[in-house]
Amino acid sequence: MVVSCRVLKLARQPYYRWLRQPVPQADVVAAYRANALFDAHRDDPEFGHRLLADEAKDCGQPMADRTAWRICQENQWISVFGKRKARGNGIRPGPAVHDDLVLRDFTAERPNQLWLTDITEHHTAEGKLYLCAVKDVFAGRIVGYSIDSRMTSRLAVNALNNAVALRGNVAGCVVHSDRGSQFRSRKFVRALKRHGLVGSMGRVGAAGDNAAMESFFSLLQNNVLDRKPWATRLDLRVAIVTWIERTYHRRRRQTRLGRLTPVEFETMMNTQVTLAA
Repeated sequence: MVVSCRVLKLARQPYYRWLRQPVPQADVVAAYRANALFDAHRDDPEFGHRLLADEAKDCGQPMADRTAWRICQENQWISVFGKRKARGNGIRPGPAVHDDLVLRDFTAERPNQLWLTDITEHHTAEGKLYLCAVKDVFAGRIVGYSIDSRMTSRLAVNALNNAVALRGNVAGCVVHSDRGSQFRSRKFVRALKRHGLVGSMGRVGAAGDNAAMESFFSLLQNNVLDRKPWATRLDLRVAIVTWIERTYHRRRRQTRLGRLTPVEFETMMNTQVTLAA
């Protein structure tokens, strides 16, 4: 080794230093930070570098916003809202992670056979408020929902977890959504697998593929969201929850349910099943 260093005109001390630590600690830290930022960007491609830095911090990789910006710029991890918009809506939906198992057949013979989910938003004086809801097609009941000021994958995961907590054993239930990044995220896909649920996704640009969920949001918009300007997110949150739990579930009768409310229809069907057993 001494002869090799002399021939190559290399000092021995740096060589032995490199043997003790082939990869500098700074490079290791940078790699972990980049990996955390990449995971956050893949789950929520709408996030800019500041929100990605917050997500990385939650994963144990804190860094300055400027550091996050530099890493994102070097790797071209740019928010989809920051890119130059193309013709049309400017945002290309990502590839589906599930096949379309529904094919616009929004019917179910029993509870927890088919769930639909989607996200809507509305403005307040404080900023936007986002609602992710999960609807059981059998009786049209909203079995789970989540409300937040940020549209992240956690919004969809929380709504799904709330639905599972309410319904109990739901293994085998099909959960149908559009191709939004929240429903394609690894967190949401892992939540589906954890609860034994089966994912399903509609086609690109086909609103009819989730029409039954869109009809619920249309009712919500007419009855709550567009009724008046909302000063705070809290006011709108309370109004949404009140309308879902008091009016939609327990007072709004539906023709397809024999002029019963979703709660009345489920109660009646569950009673018949119990008596038959």
